[in-house]
Amino acid sequence: MTDCMQTATSLTLRQALQHRIDNKTKPLGALGRLEEIAMQIGLLQGTTEPQLVRPHIVVFAGDHGIANTGLVNPYPQAVTAQMVLNFLSGGAAINVFCRQQQLGLTVVDAGVNFDFDTHTNGFSGQLVKKKIGYGTRNYLETAAMTSEETTAAIEAGKQVVADLAAQGCNCIGLGEMGIGNTSSATLIMSYVTGISVDECTGRGTGVNDEQLKRKKETLHQAFSLHLPAITASQSPLTILQHVGGYEIAMLTGAYLKAAELKMVILVDGFITTSALLLARLINSHLTDSCIFSHCSGESGHAKMLAYLGAEPLLQLGMRLGEGTGAAMALPLVQSAVNFLQEMASFESAGVSKGGEI
Repeated sequence: MTDCMQTATSLTLRQALQHRIDNKTKPLGALGRLEEIAMQIGLLQGTTEPQLVRPHIVVFAGDHGIANTGLVNPYPQAVTAQMVLNFLSGGAAINVFCRQQQLGLTVVDAGVNFDFDTHTNGFSGQLVKKKIGYGTRNYLETAAMTSEETTAAIEAGKQVVADLAAQGCNCIGLGEMGIGNTSSATLIMSYVTGISVDECTGRGTGVNDEQLKRKKETLHQAFSLHLPAITASQSPLTILQHVGGYEIAMLTGAYLKAAELKMVILVDGFITTSALLLARLINSHLTDSCIFSHCSGESGHAKMLAYLGAEPLLQLGMRLGEGTGAAMALPLVQSAVNFLQEMASFESAGVSKGGEI
């Protein structure tokens, strides 16, 4: 199909969707953002009757070498594995929200410094082992990953999404877990957006004022160390290789594959959006598939969203990660699809439209 034909088809579909939205029993625009989401999903799926099938949250977990220094995080690296075990026993916030909303949940070991038992109790989801390594290297000394590891992690993220799509899932929320990963996200954000490290740096898992000062100093050092290689390469994969994490690389791949498959993507918080910044450099149309679930309480996230021109659905002050913001937004997205599918039209309900009374 030529570009002109695609444009005409898209315009016709947009007009049909708008007609369907406007002819529901309500004043024009009365459902606000829900109408915008219904339009977005209809265009994405190429139909006036969009639907969400087997919505799913995927949490990618990985450890970071920088966390072992204690310079950027108040919690030890071991907490990553402890939290993954909490996921697998059904006790984390994301487990609660997924149960509440009947969401599927997959936890991916992208590179945690721990070996998990395949047999889990109290966990209704699935554990997927895609471990690239037992935590990245310390990027204060060297690149966090090799180019081969970076590529392998991206491909693994793509495969996780492809496997879910093969099971019928067409709506995915992406989350993460990794002590120290707000620091990687901060550096990625600064490299991509040009916003200073100071403005990008937040408190992460709750550093105090003195720890925040030390965190900023550490990240300035890392930023300067890797800037020559990143400037020379001008590649998002180089940024990822030098200061990213296995879970962030898998998130990047997951975004790319989900967009390729025209899945509805629920974007979570600060770390997951940093991966989106990189994926968007590879596929500039990727955000057409994205619904931004919330604005994280992590200070840099609002600046990320502004850079992307994105308007989040929720403002709850959440900064937990795990895909929790995406899970909280899912009912709103489902409502957008449901009103389009189930709400009566003026004609079918015998209700007079404005100007017809």
